[in-house]
Amino acid sequence: MEQQEQSKISPGRSLRIAVVLLVAASGALESVSFLGLDRVFAGVVTSNLALLGMAGGRGEAAGVTAAVLALAGFGVGALAVARCTRGCLTAATHWPRRVMVVLGVEAALLAVGALVWGLTGGTPGEATRDAMQFGAALAMGTQSAAMVAAGRAAAPTTYLTGTLATYIVKGIGTGRPGVWVPLRLVGLIVGAAVSAALLKEARAWAALPPVALVLCAIAIARVPLVARRHDSTGPT
Repeated sequence: MEQQEQSKISPGRSLRIAVVLLVAASGALESVSFLGLDRVFAGVVTSNLALLGMAGGRGEAAGVTAAVLALAGFGVGALAVARCTRGCLTAATHWPRRVMVVLGVEAALLAVGALVWGLTGGTPGEATRDAMQFGAALAMGTQSAAMVAAGRAAAPTTYLTGTLATYIVKGIGTGRPGVWVPLRLVGLIVGAAVSAALLKEARAWAALPPVALVLCAIAIARVPLVARRHDSTGPT
């Protein structure tokens, strides 16, 4: 009975906004990863597999290394989160505390990367660039797995191909399009555009937007948890 009631509940506005912010953060980080590092993506596994095949087919060792680092970082991040959130109880109304902790760890990883990026003026050496490529993918693997662990209270934030297909078929196709999927798509574009512009005009600051966006998402996603805590401690 409780599960049936949960299935009728949709995530609140604060969680939907937090998802949009995380999507924007992934877009911003993809700009830094692809344009500022080694021309691979931090969180788009399908594209990186294709880039790995293309680099291998053309005999480009640097391209192979970059793609392998990105794929490995994403996989390690997702696996670590899977272990940390094993048995985590999910609900449609809030993100579990372990998911919130994971997002905090992601923000810390991104902050370290932004600091290194800034100290090098946005032009890290080869070894540092490889480490940052792995770290960026690690952060995206962490974020992606955290959203899976959050269940119905979340949505994909690092890949939107399936999201767009579902929206077209089940949203536009049925006459119930909604606004949150388009907002996620716009968030991805805006996040990518902001970091891309910074790479051009103020390169040392280009890695900062992903950090700020993830922190804002965490703050907004805490609203349902704070409300639940207030309800549980309030007068009966």
